Amino acid sequence: MSMTPRERVLAALRLEKLDRPPVAVFTQSGTITQMNTVGASWPEAHSDPKLMAKLGAAQADVQGFEAVRSSFCLTAEADTLGAKVDLGKQDRTPMLKQHPFKFDPMAGEYDELSLMDIDKFLSTGRVKTVIEATKILKKTHGDKYAVIAGNTGPFTLAGHLGSTENLVFGIMMEPEMVNKWVDVVNPYCKAYSQALADAGADAIQMSEPSASTDLLSPDMFDDYAGKYVKKSLAAVKGASSVLHICGNTEPIFDHMIRTGVTGISIEEKVDPVAAVKGVNGRCALIGNVGVVFPLLQGKPEDCAAQGVKVAKAGFNIVSPGCGLSALIADANLKALAAAVKGL
Repeated sequence: MSMTPRERVLAALRLEKLDRPPVAVFTQSGTITQMNTVGASWPEAHSDPKLMAKLGAAQADVQGFEAVRSSFCLTAEADTLGAKVDLGKQDRTPMLKQHPFKFDPMAGEYDELSLMDIDKFLSTGRVKTVIEATKILKKTHGDKYAVIAGNTGPFTLAGHLGSTENLVFGIMMEPEMVNKWVDVVNPYCKAYSQALADAGADAIQMSEPSASTDLLSPDMFDDYAGKYVKKSLAAVKGASSVLHICGNTEPIFDHMIRTGVTGISIEEKVDPVAAVKGVNGRCALIGNVGVVFPLLQGKPEDCAAQGVKVAKAGFNIVSPGCGLSALIADANLKALAAAVKGL
């Protein structure tokens, strides 16, 4: 079956039967090897669209994966909306240093969540950088490769603006206030998702790590994350929608799928065979090769074996289970890509 990498990824997202699954990095894709090879490095690539596009294409150009991707972190939206962010170093992604608003259920103190106009949000700061980088990737690589654009989920973004820990406490103490904040944030997530699609992304991969089972129980998911993802991600026009959540997602498979997204991206904490059985063809399943082991700590043969295992389990797209560490060896990523492409 002769297909371009782009055709193969898009067919997999449509749940079409293929001779083998594609292999692509759907979450953070940058590594130091890529940076040194293509001449585009962090932290500069977080703020320069040309450098972001060059590094975002490196997973395909350097290591043989079947997609390209814009954005390397989950701080662009919060940064644009006023959070203090440390852009990191070559081997470290950006980190939030200070929240711009107060959300304190213990003290009963809440700032009014007054945000800039949405049009300004889309044309300002690092949000604009990611949109512009997506346009560049579409132009330079979009004929051959699927273009993935990454952004941040509404519950996670609300936490970035006011404190994730306090937002989770707020579910117990002031649930109406939590919903009020996520209600304010979600239109920005929706507009950003659509702007990335309009810029040429074939798939919007939204990360919602604060909705993991480590922080929210499954019965909380729909009210504080799922219903918002349905409006801001699953409703995107002109692109596929992929929801990534960290941790053991098996207890929330049904909740994630009910958001209406095209696909879900999961970590290695779920056994591949159990994951395929649990999703049962209801959406595209993406993952779940371990980022720590085998990709960071293992050998090339370990990475190849795990990629084949995930493919044979029945994943629609083989991908690292979460964002790559910048320190992952080039040989390990090349071995993963080559093993799946060789099936």
